[in-house]
Amino acid sequence: MSTIIKLKLVNFKKFKNFEILFDDKLNLLIGDNEAGKSSILLGLDLAISASKSKVETFGLEALFNTEAIHIFLEGDKKYINLPKLQIEVYLADQLTPDLNGKNNSDKIVCDGIRLIIEPIEELNKEIQEILDQADANFPFEYYSIRFSTFADSPYTGFRRYVKHLLIDSSLINNEYATREYIRTIYNTSTESVERNKYQNEYRRHKSAFKDGILSDVNKGLTDYEFAIKTNSKSNLETDLTITEDNIAIEQKGKGRQCFIKTEFALKKNNRTKELDALFLEEPENHLSHLNMRRLITKIKDSDQKQLFIATHSSLVATRLDLRKAILLNSGFTAPLTLKDIPKDTASFFMKAPDNNILEFILSKKVILVEGDAEYILIEDLFKTIAGLTPEEANVHIISVGGTSFKRYLDLAKILKIQTAVIRDNDKDYIANCVNSYTDYTDKHIKIFSDTDKNRSTFEICFYQDNKAICDEIFGGRKTLTVQEYMLKNKADAAFSLLDNCAGKLESPQYIKDAVLWIK
Repeated sequence: MSTIIKLKLVNFKKFKNFEILFDDKLNLLIGDNEAGKSSILLGLDLAISASKSKVETFGLEALFNTEAIHIFLEGDKKYINLPKLQIEVYLADQLTPDLNGKNNSDKIVCDGIRLIIEPIEELNKEIQEILDQADANFPFEYYSIRFSTFADSPYTGFRRYVKHLLIDSSLINNEYATREYIRTIYNTSTESVERNKYQNEYRRHKSAFKDGILSDVNKGLTDYEFAIKTNSKSNLETDLTITEDNIAIEQKGKGRQCFIKTEFALKKNNRTKELDALFLEEPENHLSHLNMRRLITKIKDSDQKQLFIATHSSLVATRLDLRKAILLNSGFTAPLTLKDIPKDTASFFMKAPDNNILEFILSKKVILVEGDAEYILIEDLFKTIAGLTPEEANVHIISVGGTSFKRYLDLAKILKIQTAVIRDNDKDYIANCVNSYTDYTDKHIKIFSDTDKNRSTFEICFYQDNKAICDEIFGGRKTLTVQEYMLKNKADAAFSLLDNCAGKLESPQYIKDAVLWIK
């Protein structure tokens, strides 16, 4: 099995110079839109596929880093300064002579393959003539596409050093993507000798159909006759499909197609040779919550191949182990990992109810609250205190439940996310809000709570600071005082206050302190 240990990208898509290390089993690529998750999978796919036509299908203009092109065109526009695009895939040493060498940017002896897109040296005069023109004309047409190993041996897609498959759920109904998927699965299920035999038999049966079945039709024709296509666009591999219950996969719904394709690629059976690597682009797309859980189980049970999963799903990230996450964000100068979070925290998120973990990870500033009432009212209170909305202040508000605070703070410590925890003191401020968080002393983290043991919960604090409003809305009950009603009906009371008095509510001091600190 070939294992990918590192990827280096130069002037590729959004990456001017980028390096990322991989786990030998599972890699969860997590990030905002346009963070580069898909570009990493695409870079791996292009380099490993060794398909010049695939590169040309995307187009060099779409693959080159736009900033590198802009800087060149704004400079002296000399041939020698033309940018090159390079993708290097470092592999665990297999002691394969054709792969092993120093033909890489690290200049170390190791196994690997690379894609280089660079100006054609023999055409340097013609290229310079184009560059000397007044308009900003970049010579993409004069670039070569070259695949080589670290031993400086050329390679093509006919000899795959890494058997891989890319499943992109956004292309699930794309005819070309489906055909490529089926072809790859077919090739991993058969030997080369078998494929030649099957192709020969398929072509022979086509000829027999023409000579037999179509002969009756052709007898009535004079100058022309019907035949069966036998060219490269109509052969066994192009005509194959995969069926479930005798229904072709392309006739299934998008969700079922996603599930079948991923499960088939993950499944180990007597016929299929193991893939070395499987790239999954947002596998959660088109899947119901239940089917997503089923697919996660399939992924967890697959330990025979290296997995790369780009996802926006908290469920995928947490259930498959946050320690395998690689975080990509415009605010990060390099990819960050969560491999150092405590094992029990990773296990907690695997087992915990569905959460907002990715919302937290991808935020710069976060307020964590522990109850529904706080969550319902905090946005209105924030606007009153800060004079702008949480979104305008780049602050994300998440309700996590009091028992989960420390789990999120384990992440905040590693990722340096500015995090304000707003919690109740539960009648002992020192024990519950100070001593309990001694392991989380960090300039990015601060705990906010009322210090008075008689103001032990948010509802009590809120009632005492908004007594007239609360008495007017909730007063007149025979069995419960207003404060008792608010404690027994926390969410309903908060909704009523928001509906009736938005913008007029007085915030407890500890919440004011939290908002001003994080703002």
